[in-house]
Amino acid sequence: MSVEAPSSTERSPNAGERLRPSPYLHVEAGRVYNPLTDRSLAAGEPTYAALGALRAGREEGLTEALRRELREGLWAVPDGEDLARRFRLKVVSLEAHTVCNQACYFCPVSVDPRKPYFMPTELYERIVAELSAFRDTIDGVCMINYNEPTVDRRFVQQVATLKAAGLPPAVLTNGSGLTPDRIDAILALGGLRYLSVNISTLDREAYRRDRGVDQLDAVLRNLDYAKDRAVAQEMDLVVLGQKDEAHRRAHEAVAERFAGSRFRVQPFEIMDRAGYLPVGLRPDRPHARLRGCDNVGSRPLQHLHVTPQGRCVFCCEDYDERYVVGDLTRQSVREVLEGPELARLRRFSYGVEEAPADFICRTCVFARTDVA
Repeated sequence: MSVEAPSSTERSPNAGERLRPSPYLHVEAGRVYNPLTDRSLAAGEPTYAALGALRAGREEGLTEALRRELREGLWAVPDGEDLARRFRLKVVSLEAHTVCNQACYFCPVSVDPRKPYFMPTELYERIVAELSAFRDTIDGVCMINYNEPTVDRRFVQQVATLKAAGLPPAVLTNGSGLTPDRIDAILALGGLRYLSVNISTLDREAYRRDRGVDQLDAVLRNLDYAKDRAVAQEMDLVVLGQKDEAHRRAHEAVAERFAGSRFRVQPFEIMDRAGYLPVGLRPDRPHARLRGCDNVGSRPLQHLHVTPQGRCVFCCEDYDERYVVGDLTRQSVREVLEGPELARLRRFSYGVEEAPADFICRTCVFARTDVA
């Protein structure tokens, strides 16, 4: 259930209840973040100190007012209460087709490209309509997972569908299909919430080698048209690489070329997709104790990933769709988010229940973990 609308069957605070810290908190030095409420506590705040006392096993010294604050803020829960069906939906990956027109070495598509499939427009529109119920908390609806969204001839119409539903479109793209006419159409719709274009180099031969296609000239023409236009509230050029000297030089070259434009140029180190690829950032060893997720927020509690077939998967790193948590061809968005399978995997990813040895989070660099 959404934290905005607690069920009437939930228990209200009671002085006789024994509280325990929520297992879904992200605890850092001097700060605690709650993904279920999108709120933080900082050192020096009374509630922060109260939570610290509770974590140290000193519940008896807490005032009733502090106990109530901990309980109502979901910082703490009574013994026996399970928060695994709770969520705060912030980011949606709504992938409308499976096709990508590149084969980047840092993407599973280069190893195992998917068969072409396009989500029926009727299903897309129904999912968007259901997502609109969560518009108050959603920061972005990403039109990508492993596809290239601009390949779809319906791309601009899909942006319009999201805008009409009051949802913020987020386009992550290689830029090859972000043509001037499409940019103009997006501007006429009022622009995007977020635009991110991944570009690994300005060297044409290196680009072809990295991505399997010779599209750099077309991409740069599109970016030159977009760079001084308000295509999105936030506009990023993401320079992907392996955090080596070549990556540093590529980032400097892109930053220099687009200096003074609307684009913010950022370097990002590639990762191995939770063990799927032989290159990229990875953990030194599988995580022994799982304590949540820091991949653009908490994937288990704040994200929904929808495939073109309408299936929902637990995480964007799950290219093989091993962890299907729902099917929107026969369920609603809310039924998936509140469903038993997603709740079970949330418990695994936050260590509420012991996850299997081969669970995806154990080999992911974004997993939060306690050192054994």
